[in-house]
Amino acid sequence: MKFHSFLSSIHGPEDLKRLDFGELNRLASEIREEIIRTVSSNGGHLASNLGVVELTIALHRTFNSPRDRIVWDVGHQCYAHKLLTGRFDSFRSLRRMGGISGFPKRSESAHDAFNTGHASTSVSAALGILAGERILGGTARTVAVIGDGALTGGLAYEALSHAGQLGLPLVVILNDNKMSISPNVGGLSKYLSRLSMKQKYQLFRRTFDSLVKKIPLCGELLFAVIQRLKRAVKAVFYTDNFFVDLGFEYAGPIEGHHIRRLAEVFEDVRKLERPVVIHVLTRKGKGLGSAERDPGAYHGIAALERGAEDGEDALRPSFTGVFAKALVEAAARDGRVTAVTAAMEKGTGLSEFRRAFPGRFFDTGIAEEHAVTFAAGLAARGLRPVVAVYSTFAQRAVDQVIHDVCLQNLPVVFALDRAGFVGEDGETHQGLFDISLFRSAPSMTLLAPADGAELARMLKDSLEDGGGPVAIRYPKDLCPSGERAFSLPLERGRGVFVRRGEGEICIAFTGSLYPSVRDAADALALDGIFPDLYNLRFLKPVDEEYLAEIIGAYGLTVFVEEGMRAGGFGEYAAALAHRRRCRGDVLVFAACDQYAAQGTRKELLALNRLDGNGIRTGILRFLEERKAGREAAGTISFR
Repeated sequence: MKFHSFLSSIHGPEDLKRLDFGELNRLASEIREEIIRTVSSNGGHLASNLGVVELTIALHRTFNSPRDRIVWDVGHQCYAHKLLTGRFDSFRSLRRMGGISGFPKRSESAHDAFNTGHASTSVSAALGILAGERILGGTARTVAVIGDGALTGGLAYEALSHAGQLGLPLVVILNDNKMSISPNVGGLSKYLSRLSMKQKYQLFRRTFDSLVKKIPLCGELLFAVIQRLKRAVKAVFYTDNFFVDLGFEYAGPIEGHHIRRLAEVFEDVRKLERPVVIHVLTRKGKGLGSAERDPGAYHGIAALERGAEDGEDALRPSFTGVFAKALVEAAARDGRVTAVTAAMEKGTGLSEFRRAFPGRFFDTGIAEEHAVTFAAGLAARGLRPVVAVYSTFAQRAVDQVIHDVCLQNLPVVFALDRAGFVGEDGETHQGLFDISLFRSAPSMTLLAPADGAELARMLKDSLEDGGGPVAIRYPKDLCPSGERAFSLPLERGRGVFVRRGEGEICIAFTGSLYPSVRDAADALALDGIFPDLYNLRFLKPVDEEYLAEIIGAYGLTVFVEEGMRAGGFGEYAAALAHRRRCRGDVLVFAACDQYAAQGTRKELLALNRLDGNGIRTGILRFLEERKAGREAAGTISFR
């Protein structure tokens, strides 16, 4: 058999219907091989995608996408779905700039019913799609596939409650692999484990039902009578499960790697006119021994060709690693220091903290809103909580940050990992909004370290000060070689000069962009221009008198930030310069006013003119325009 003899011939879900179940099992093997090969080359989510191959095949064999709409929660398990919906030829471009996304994307395919990248959204979105379908007179089906811990998020509960109330025939597939990224935590996870113990009963029940249906003449009638009898007995002697109490039919648990069995259940469910939960048991990392043994380590992997670091990089710590070490040291000094995360123990670097201080470590599951308010409660009791969360996921808890932390001026520290351009995960994961979101909160302190020493100092000072909420934003990157200025003590509201001379240009930057600014300054020196470099450190609060003095001292002050321009630091600084009638011009570089596409961090910085060449070119162009008289004195310009 030639490699891809089945997969290469699948141009859409309709092609699955001509294959028998033996051929579908061989197709599953080919899909796994293609996913492993591509993720090894491009990086991506491996274990979660290997776990849902048979489930995806059975779904597309039974339902009629894109007429029937399938919504994937989180979306990091959609690779088999992409391969089965006409994207085999472009699959090798997965997660690369200009290629296909690692998540469902409506603009990419009609088969992607809803864009997802954050957890717990699928049931809400699918229910809305189904309600809209019925309002418009349609009869198509809608399926929400939720799992990988997404059912620990509060949004999922809200949607399930509403779905039971509406009574529409929503199909919710609970992909139960007992994992999110780290092992699942919480009462619901234990509850699902108890349900999973009933799998042998479910197998017996399906076999018995099948035999009853095959009885000549009276099989179907007898089956209906038995079904009613079973419900009556259960109502008298047993308590229904959580989903049934909400108004759902419940089927399962079902072996999630048996295509025929899945297809049979899905076929039955398609005929129901009420909401149903299908509980499917899968194994994360299925088909790759190492991923099955340690699915957390294989949740998201880097491309193998970029996995090896050169000798110099191997000696440089990551910002996440520096934060992790500094937090353990802080906890050793102060018994009040606690760590809170939302199912991101490994990603945020908290594994060592959990091992060292298990009683002071809290994983809330995929529940960022609860994590923040829980931390606020810890702080109100006198502790020093640190909430470690990716910048993109902090967006989910903005109300809690403002209402529960900032309004009470509680000493909660937010460690915003992956701030700025994150890379290949694309629009849903870029950490570009935290400056705009959190600068507006009056009591918030917002810090941006440029290297590891500065990050460690910021964390230490924030925990020891305890004067109110602090957010420290840092990139998914290695720390640059440190400058002496980065080790200087913090002075509230002020930054530090990294280079200072007698030039007429100053480049002020948020810490993560120091390498770009340094490269731009070195290149400008070859043009005979020697800018001063000012590390802002504090994005809030700001010593406005001091910043206005800096702007007024230069003919051109350039603000460079790794965040959205709207509501960002550069807009604030430009407004300050205008209010104070500063003599110099102001030029602002920030992320383009659009959702950042997928690509490497280096590619995205270049695309947004925030790499060294982009900054240098923008400054030279502005100087040329000013010299030609196209820019008046006191100009404020955005690039």
